[in-house]
Amino acid sequence: MSFHLPTMEISGKEVLPLIEGGKGVGASSGRSSGAWARAGGVGTFSAVNADRYDDNGEYIPLVYRGKSRMARHEELIEYSIAGGISQAKIAHDIAGGNGRIHMNVLWEMAASERVLRGVLEGARGLVHGVTCGAGMPFKLAPLAAEYRVWYYPIVSSARAFRALWLRSYRKVPEWLGGVVYEDPWLAGGHNGLSNSEDPQQPEPPYDRVALLRRTMNEFGLQRTPIIMAGGVWCLREWVDWIDNPELGPIAFQFGTRPLLTKESPIPDRWKEKLRTLKKGDIVLNRFSPTGFYSSAVRNSFLRELEERLEHEVSYVDHPAGDLRTPFVFGVRHRTVYVTEHDAQRIAIWQKEGFSKALTTPDSTLIFVTPQQAQAIRKDQLDCMGCLSQCKFSNWACNERGTTGHKADPRSFCIQLTLQNIIHGGDPDRNLMFCGHSGYRFAEDPLYADGHIPTVAELIEVIRRGD
Repeated sequence: MSFHLPTMEISGKEVLPLIEGGKGVGASSGRSSGAWARAGGVGTFSAVNADRYDDNGEYIPLVYRGKSRMARHEELIEYSIAGGISQAKIAHDIAGGNGRIHMNVLWEMAASERVLRGVLEGARGLVHGVTCGAGMPFKLAPLAAEYRVWYYPIVSSARAFRALWLRSYRKVPEWLGGVVYEDPWLAGGHNGLSNSEDPQQPEPPYDRVALLRRTMNEFGLQRTPIIMAGGVWCLREWVDWIDNPELGPIAFQFGTRPLLTKESPIPDRWKEKLRTLKKGDIVLNRFSPTGFYSSAVRNSFLRELEERLEHEVSYVDHPAGDLRTPFVFGVRHRTVYVTEHDAQRIAIWQKEGFSKALTTPDSTLIFVTPQQAQAIRKDQLDCMGCLSQCKFSNWACNERGTTGHKADPRSFCIQLTLQNIIHGGDPDRNLMFCGHSGYRFAEDPLYADGHIPTVAELIEVIRRGD
């Protein structure tokens, strides 16, 4: 199949309307984004705690020396700025003046504004646009305008964009390069599912994007591109979207598919795991310490988190209603009260080795093995303050350094596991973000017989519609 894929002005230059999804910690880099831009598209490196390199191209690992969360937080932010600058320089050099280079940040990462400023200041002229999601980035527009780069908010509904526009973006419309619509049921990583949407009832993207376009048209943004993200694999499935007057200018963002390229920074064992995925292996879940829904491979890491919920019971400090059976736990021999049925379940779990009871902020207990309890506690104590607020460790970016709530052992340290997997950790024992189309690697002839394409080869295949 062949069709005409018109170029489009993105971030001030005519390019292919094909955009590399930015992803989270390390999963897109200066090398991958530079290659994407060199092929005529828009490359996007992740500026979420990006790896730092010296002038000789040698990787500089981050070694925390701080004894407190706040000290480690400061080390992480300084490293993140230096890492983002490193990635921007690498991308710029590889692109060779072709395409565009964007950087991706998560608004809910720690000190996101400070990191953005630091990278844009240290890489002036090398970054053409900023994509930003995982939160409501109201301050993105004036910050981007200050550095004369285009900004691209990531939204999952017209309602979210309306709020961003009315509160902030209408004041700086000239630097709005496009609006990324990310399908919350299909995209990998964190997504924008709201309380009004059912995670088990996916909605087709066309009507939601058409509504977003009508909303943008209200604000005079008829020529501003919408970038479709989430579930995009090959363009022959999106022919009706191209040159569609109801949708207006449309570009396409590819997040999952670029993971399996020669320039992709993910380790080989992660790439090999992608080839084995089956339909249904990627699941929506709400374990993230951000509190957002996210999509990831249901591996041993995720199943352990599910297991914690299966071993959860409610309790009270004083007998009430059905909660009258005493249960004693912890080094202080604390007595709480559970239902008789739950007391029987607890006895079974303890015989199975899940003997450690941990309290949650919701007046529940979860039961884990002693080894799991020790790991959870260590990860909470070793917190490096990577998020604006974290329900797992109760860290928050404020003067007190805490959310004021109890730490929640039903979640996990996201910085630790994402750094582990990007630097060679076991993909089965770490969080493996992935879009719901990941199973298609096993079916796509491009990847047959172990073939791994270059970015240029992948873009050429995409341009053909395949």
